[in-house]
Amino acid sequence: MDAAVEYGTGRGRVWGAVLPGVVAALVLGVGGCAAADGPAAPAPGTSGTAEPRASAALVEVAVSGGFAGVDNRLAVAEDGSWTSRSRSGEVRTGRMTAGELAALRAALEDPAYARVPEEPSGRTVADGFRYTVTYHDRAVVAGDDGRPAALQRVFDALPGGGPPTAP
Repeated sequence: MDAAVEYGTGRGRVWGAVLPGVVAALVLGVGGCAAADGPAAPAPGTSGTAEPRASAALVEVAVSGGFAGVDNRLAVAEDGSWTSRSRSGEVRTGRMTAGELAALRAALEDPAYARVPEEPSGRTVADGFRYTVTYHDRAVVAGDDGRPAALQRVFDALPGGGPPTAP
C-alpha cells in the first residue's frame, strides 16, 4: 500500500506527500554548509536577505542615541570580517586588511584600554551618542564627552574610521 494512504487520514496523506520534499530540502541544505571560503550564494527560492553570519566576534560596538535616534551595531570577527547593521535594517559587510586588523587588536590589547572605565565619567551630551564596546566579555560604555584616549584609539581602528553613527 502507498505510504501516503497508509496513514488513513487527510493529514497523513498530506505529510506522506510533503515528507520526501522536506527530507530533500534538509539534505540539500546541509550540503550547502560545506563551503567555508566565503559567503554562499542564496539558496534557490530564497531572497538572500538572511542576516550575514561572521566567525567568532573580536569586538562588538553598539551605538544609540543622537538627534536621529540611531540604534546601530558593528561586529568585527576574529578573521577581520565585519558586519554593520543600522536601525533601518541596512546591512553592510566587509573585511579588514591584515594591517587594519593588527591595529585594531593592538588598540584593544593596549593596557591603557583595559583601564578605561566601564561607565562614562563625563557629562551627558544632549542628543549625543552612547557607545557600548564589548571585548573579551567586558563592556565599556562611553558618550560623546570626555572619551578616554585609549578608547578613541579603538574607535579610530574600527572599519569605516569609527563606530557606525549614520541613521
